[in-house]
Amino acid sequence: MAARGLGMKFEGYDMLLNACIKKRAFREGQRVHAHMIKTRYLPHVYLRTRLIILYGKCDRLRDARNVLDEMPEKNVVYWTAMISVYSQRGFAFEALDLFVQMLRSDTKPNEFTFTTVLCSCTGTLGFEFGRQIHSNIIKRTLDTHIFVGSSLLEMYAKAGRIHEAREVFESLPEKDVVSCTAIISGYAQLGLDAEALELFRRLNLEGMTSNFVTYASVLTALSGLAALELGKQVHNHVLRCNLPFHVVLQNSLIDMYSKCGNLIYSRRIFDNMPERTVISWNAMLVGYSKHGMGGEVVELYKLMRNENKTKPDSVTLLAVLYGCSHGGMEDVGLKIFDEMMKGNDGVEPDIEHYGCVVDLLSRAGRVEEAFEFIKRMPFEPTAAEWGSLLGACRVHSNIDVGEFVGRRLLEIEPENAGNYVILSNLYACAGRWEDAGMVRDLMMEKAVKKDPGRSWIEIDQTLHSFHASDRSHPRWEEVFAILKKLSI
Repeated sequence: MAARGLGMKFEGYDMLLNACIKKRAFREGQRVHAHMIKTRYLPHVYLRTRLIILYGKCDRLRDARNVLDEMPEKNVVYWTAMISVYSQRGFAFEALDLFVQMLRSDTKPNEFTFTTVLCSCTGTLGFEFGRQIHSNIIKRTLDTHIFVGSSLLEMYAKAGRIHEAREVFESLPEKDVVSCTAIISGYAQLGLDAEALELFRRLNLEGMTSNFVTYASVLTALSGLAALELGKQVHNHVLRCNLPFHVVLQNSLIDMYSKCGNLIYSRRIFDNMPERTVISWNAMLVGYSKHGMGGEVVELYKLMRNENKTKPDSVTLLAVLYGCSHGGMEDVGLKIFDEMMKGNDGVEPDIEHYGCVVDLLSRAGRVEEAFEFIKRMPFEPTAAEWGSLLGACRVHSNIDVGEFVGRRLLEIEPENAGNYVILSNLYACAGRWEDAGMVRDLMMEKAVKKDPGRSWIEIDQTLHSFHASDRSHPRWEEVFAILKKLSI
């Protein structure tokens, strides 16, 4: 009877804690925990783990840690649960520190511990820690475990060490959708788009099953290549496979079509989304902004504010200001920035937002105003802000501001040839030939070289020197080199 009663208690507590975890109900979960203590019920390992997860889900990390610290004897399950909580909530240092404490307690980590702790091995120090963990994994012969291997290759990919990630991937005896997606995503996130697509093709031929995350990663690669036709093929394939249209996949489609210049398709997907996250809005806003469609940017931003379902974030405001700058809507952009300064959107402006305003004023020819704005900035101006202003000074022949800005840029970026050339040209336009020559001399003195430019006339002459269909012609390489320099 006693055993039966304990079993009923376990089932009751388990059901209540799972409901609290699902709804992130902190107070109710706390009452369940309090009831355990009052009735002197000694929770099963599983229930203690559920308590740690509950407090972690509710952002009560101190309470979760207390549950762990109060245990007289800690096994690998308890340690792993707490490491997982820290890792999922972004407390990388705490996760790694707890892992070290676990090792010092002579508790042997298992495959789930390694899978969890590797997620916190980010940044320079975290990566070095991750390499040491990798050695530990090899000693325990867990490097071929599918979960551990996937976490390892993801760690190397995030650190930009894609070759090491590929070695881990190729060494896995079995490759599931998670590991395949992780390596494809690694290539795509590093801008190695062609390699990501080639790997996707190879794995597809080998019978890989793709999920919505896989296709989202492939679409990221296609965005980088601006490969519209291939993007349409992937979109059609997703539709034929009847994959659930998860918001992540829809966001990737919006981004892909936008970067390929097909904003009609992007907006169609956006308008048909049953649920939009801030990333969805940002993807559409950035698409309009990069194509100079300032009016559409402002209208979409107004729609976002009127719906009042999704709060704008820093990227949202950056996209709107960028759109106003490139769409010739400086007054609207300044008004939005003023509202941002007043805290109407709950986003505090950073250096990039100030930089957008400088660019906005510079493009509008309001050089003096942009100069005064830079001087009032709460941040130290970077080369980006000064560069925008110098370009405007050159276009609008403002020698007074341009001279100061140019000299400042030469101090910040003494190796940037463009700054010397713009300042020299500015002096030349004002008839100050001696100053222009001094800048050129300074450029030679510092051994700063400007890459030679290529003109469309030069390309045209080269193309007409031989028949375009004759790919065996020795001057094909010359043409390709010219086109590559112009990023065509």
